[in-house]
Amino acid sequence: MINVIALAVLPALILLFYTYQQDKMQREPVKMVAKGFLFGCLSVFCSFFISVPSLNLGLFSEEIHSFWDAFRQAFFGAAIPEETAKLFCLWLFLRKNPYFDERMDGIVYAVSVGMGFAAFENVEYLFAAGTDWVTTGIGRSLTAIPGHFGFAVLMGYYFSLNHFDKYRAPGAAVKMWLYPVLAHGIYDTVAMMSAVTPQLSGAITIAILLFCFQMVKWARKGMQKHLIADASDYTMGGGIDEQ
Repeated sequence: MINVIALAVLPALILLFYTYQQDKMQREPVKMVAKGFLFGCLSVFCSFFISVPSLNLGLFSEEIHSFWDAFRQAFFGAAIPEETAKLFCLWLFLRKNPYFDERMDGIVYAVSVGMGFAAFENVEYLFAAGTDWVTTGIGRSLTAIPGHFGFAVLMGYYFSLNHFDKYRAPGAAVKMWLYPVLAHGIYDTVAMMSAVTPQLSGAITIAILLFCFQMVKWARKGMQKHLIADASDYTMGGGIDEQ
């Protein structure tokens, strides 16, 4: 049992630690990052308040027989409820957080929430896999976990823009929800297509790996942009002024 949990949680913690290390200007208290991780675990349950009614309303089906089924389940069963729940928990966590005073902080805290969600979800998947938990864990550490990492960086990047630069980035309030939902939905649609066209499972796996690679690549660029902006503000006037 301990081995299953360790394999499920470790990839998420590695990416969270990596993100934490990138915050070179003024790192967040470890206890606050850990708290964000717990908020991410909580967001799993929050997502059910959207996914369950969506299922009952017929917005998606648990059975996938076509591309349309995969699309509906990807967006209405996963991307929309999960990213909405994560954004809500991130907002709830940061609305009175005195340590949220740099753009990079938004990414750090979004990743802490995202990795909390991913770790909790991963534990569920690995226990459900039974004797195949090692294969499932390795596969998800190369796909689902980096995917959630990329979605979280997108959310944190635009969350910070909306918080610190809303007058220069008026669309950030929408993008901090829309872009993670689109990325998550596209990822899940492609992944779920393997149930419709199993003969293309190899090509689908490669497509997912390339997608996750690009998400991580963009995430690194997003972090660098906020780090440069934070450093510029400190150089010019001693800190970031909330807009």
